[in-house]
Amino acid sequence: MPDNTCPQCGAAISPGAAECKYCGEPLKQFSQQVVPQQAPTPLQYQQPIYQQPYQQPYQQGPYQQGPYQQPMGNMYNQNPYGEGINPSWPIKNKIVAGILGIFLGGIGVHKFYMGKVGMGILYLLFCWTGIPAIIGFIEGIIYLCSNDHNFQVKNQVRLQ
Repeated sequence: MPDNTCPQCGAAISPGAAECKYCGEPLKQFSQQVVPQQAPTPLQYQQPIYQQPYQQPYQQGPYQQGPYQQPMGNMYNQNPYGEGINPSWPIKNKIVAGILGIFLGGIGVHKFYMGKVGMGILYLLFCWTGIPAIIGFIEGIIYLCSNDHNFQVKNQVRLQ
């Protein structure tokens, strides 16, 4: 049991006192024994200075922005076609690509249509084996069955 007297003068001390009220002796080590530990107060979160948003000073002029205006983003943030689709991609028709793949995939016409000239030439070179016809048929079905967004992103085209 902790002693509730001052080690200097022997006077009774109240719980939680930091020093003796009679002689002024500091009672840090004794007050910690007498007073139960208190839960620390929660700290207020403050964002570090280097992470705080930059406040651009307000400047007048045709090309300066005011303090409450958002800066212009790049053209991909304001894209009406959706996420990951570049407006500079060529416009193609998914149904035409699928039908060309099914019927003329053996000679690579669907690859030429989609703008993949190197793959179209490869299909044309190996058309005598029949393998490009099978692959073209499967690709035509995949073109027709895929959703619009996946078709556009995978083939880097926009739909008509």
